Amino acid sequence: MKFEIIRKSHLKRNIIIGVVCIAIISAIVLNFTRAKYRTTQSIPLVNGTINYAPYDLKMVAMYQEEDGEYKSIDTVPTSGYSLNEEKSYCEINNAKDNTVSMEYKNGKVYIGVTKKGTKCYLYFDKQILAKDTILANSKVNEGTPDFSKTATTDEGIYKAEDDWGESYYFRGAVTNNYVKFAGFYWRIIRINGDGSIRLIYDGTSLHNNGESSNDKQIISNVFNNSYQQNEYVGYIYTLDQVHGLDTESQVKKALDSWYKTNIMNENYENKISTEVGFCGDREPSTNQTAINGSGGIGSAVTYYGSYIRLITNKTPTLKCTNKEDLYTSKESKKGNNILTYPIGLITADEVSMAGGVFDIDNTNYYLYSNSYWTMTPRYFNGALAYVFLISSTGNLNGVGVAGHSHGVRPVINLSNDVEIKSGNGTISAPYEISD
Repeated sequence: MKFEIIRKSHLKRNIIIGVVCIAIISAIVLNFTRAKYRTTQSIPLVNGTINYAPYDLKMVAMYQEEDGEYKSIDTVPTSGYSLNEEKSYCEINNAKDNTVSMEYKNGKVYIGVTKKGTKCYLYFDKQILAKDTILANSKVNEGTPDFSKTATTDEGIYKAEDDWGESYYFRGAVTNNYVKFAGFYWRIIRINGDGSIRLIYDGTSLHNNGESSNDKQIISNVFNNSYQQNEYVGYIYTLDQVHGLDTESQVKKALDSWYKTNIMNENYENKISTEVGFCGDREPSTNQTAINGSGGIGSAVTYYGSYIRLITNKTPTLKCTNKEDLYTSKESKKGNNILTYPIGLITADEVSMAGGVFDIDNTNYYLYSNSYWTMTPRYFNGALAYVFLISSTGNLNGVGVAGHSHGVRPVINLSNDVEIKSGNGTISAPYEISD
């Protein structure tokens, strides 16, 4: 009996030992399996991609600016902040390493982790957008100016609705709308409704108001090669269609070539908005006092929407009547999505809002220079297609699309998330855009 008890005791002990051994072996196998198939993640970098295992990055401490002080945060801010690259840094084995690259884009931080044991400290500054800086430095008026009168003095900024929201436009002989960008100088036409900044080319050097200069244009060119039909008023057109989008005008080809060389190839595209567009209003009418929707094809005498707005009624608008006439990039949520490059010309309505008036000279406002094209159709008189331009004496007028060359001044839109790194918009200190 005693012998049997001893055997049972040994059996119980052996079972316990066996269970423990199995547990240890299972843990070893599981750990080995996890190590073998340990997840490796990729970090996109500006100049390529590196791989790292999550355990290589010991810790990321993040701080967000609030009221001038930094407070600890647990998640990367998705918008409204920028990474302070001068203050942010990484340590490798408790030694500061300034060679680790960092980038903050679209609510994500990309860190070039090259060694194990890296610990990073990230500081996010509250973003001050270009829109906010510009408005803070400007006089914003209430009400609507008298568009039948030229603006010859500094009238500051007014508000009007565009296709994206509330827009702020400069009017008159303003002196605080200078911008330096992509190696060129520009003047701010307006802040678009989505917060992007609309610029018109102003040359390779700075120019005062009232100064006429060929430097303010990239080329002198015809608008189109042909003129005998209505359709040739189009920035892009199709014969026998009022709002066609098949054939590019000569002026569009010139602008696209310039953009590709000076913006895209120089890596400034990330600062350009692909959302907002450029209106070339082709709403037709055979009546010069009211829109009736007739005309616009072949040799029919036609008065386009801008003729009635700017010559007859003096009531400009920043809204585009037809989707097909709002030239936008493929990425835009509005318009015709036809543009390869997000570049265009100023509209006649924008000229009117800036202080230009049909057939009344104005050499004082900021848009004055040599004669140059707008992208706005005027009318077809039965033999010749006319587009609005700003004349050499500063008035808003119209001229045939072919036969005579006039200046081409590019218009672009800076993205609504750009920041101004320096300047106050004056000729002595133009706004400069952050890298």
